[in-house]
Amino acid sequence: MNFQGEIKYTITEHSPEYVLAEMPVRAGILNPDGVVNPGALLWFADACATVLAYDKDELAPGTAGVVTGIGVNADIVGNQKDGVLKALSRFVKFGSELSTVRTIITGAEDLLIADVTTSYIVAK
Repeated sequence: MNFQGEIKYTITEHSPEYVLAEMPVRAGILNPDGVVNPGALLWFADACATVLAYDKDELAPGTAGVVTGIGVNADIVGNQKDGVLKALSRFVKFGSELSTVRTIITGAEDLLIADVTTSYIVAK
């Protein structure tokens, strides 16, 4: 079997306190049941949380001070087949060496899709 997909998202707001993003539901992120694959949901949450935890305007692989994820806890409680998902990432704890970010993913009519908490350390 061969599978191929593409995840695409847009950061719509970015401040030191939060990141807000949108991800269109597209064929490349759907599982065989026709809803968003849970891995795509986790990727979306982690990508948004990483932007917040990195705490700089530009994010490029290999840059000093880039954060490394060390823990993820996720509760996926909903899903959808089309439309747009929104993610809101906020700090639970911000630290110089360890930060924890909570990301809430919502779907149509602000339905809760996932609640994801991610912890990061600063790569040296």
